[in-house]
Amino acid sequence: MSSFSRFKGAEKYIADDGLMADVNAAIALKRPLLVRGEPGTGKTSLAHAIAESLDMPLMTWHIKSSTSAKEGLYEYDVVQRLNDSRFGDGAVSDISGYIKLGVMGRAFSAEEPVILLIDEIDKADVEFPNDLLRELDEMAFYIPEIDKTIKAVQRPITIITSNAEKELPDAFLRRCVFHYIKFPEPDRIRRIVDAHLPGLDIELIEAGIARFYGLRKVNGLRKKPSTSELLDWLLVLARAGANPDDIANRMPYLGTLIKQERDLELLSKKRWGGIR
Repeated sequence: MSSFSRFKGAEKYIADDGLMADVNAAIALKRPLLVRGEPGTGKTSLAHAIAESLDMPLMTWHIKSSTSAKEGLYEYDVVQRLNDSRFGDGAVSDISGYIKLGVMGRAFSAEEPVILLIDEIDKADVEFPNDLLRELDEMAFYIPEIDKTIKAVQRPITIITSNAEKELPDAFLRRCVFHYIKFPEPDRIRRIVDAHLPGLDIELIEAGIARFYGLRKVNGLRKKPSTSELLDWLLVLARAGANPDDIANRMPYLGTLIKQERDLELLSKKRWGGIR
């Protein structure tokens, strides 16, 4: 791979110029790209698109509320070592055999460059980003149990996603290139639909998109329908043989778009014709 491979989008990922520019800036600067945006705008799938575009493996670390920074680096299986010591199995004197690298550790150790996705970083404890500052800066970490430093053979292209559930520390933000994925305008939505659902009836698409944006404008919705939910809805409509009039006069399969009971109750009080 050249020292600066450029991301130009992918077959089913319609990226705008601003997003492609920020991805390429992060690659050139060798800094993580922090991507924010409302759910369903393609934050996680961006990493898959970059991996496809640059023909590189993707390693994904899905963050949960209980995730610790160390889990992504390595784990020392002390329980297994104690069991082996007790029952006489394995070479217990060699601690390295009980060190298991986490996702970041494997990305650092890979002989070929990889895409490293740290997905939904804001789900973890507030100190989690701070615990990764040195590792993301130096692309290296120390394993005291075996007195060894793991340093990236090839610096991974790191994509970090956030739903803005928590504020991230300034020190962490300084180390990243940042991009906010805006919700796509209708023209780009049409291109996204065409990329994922080629051959769909154009009148059905236009009627569906109009109703979709109408729903997103309804005041009081707790969760607005996302791009991925629009794709699901259009697919269901097409397979059910729905026509544009069905979409204009009623909202079939609304549960494909709306996922909150209170939102359904809110919409039930409105005239469908008014949701435009």
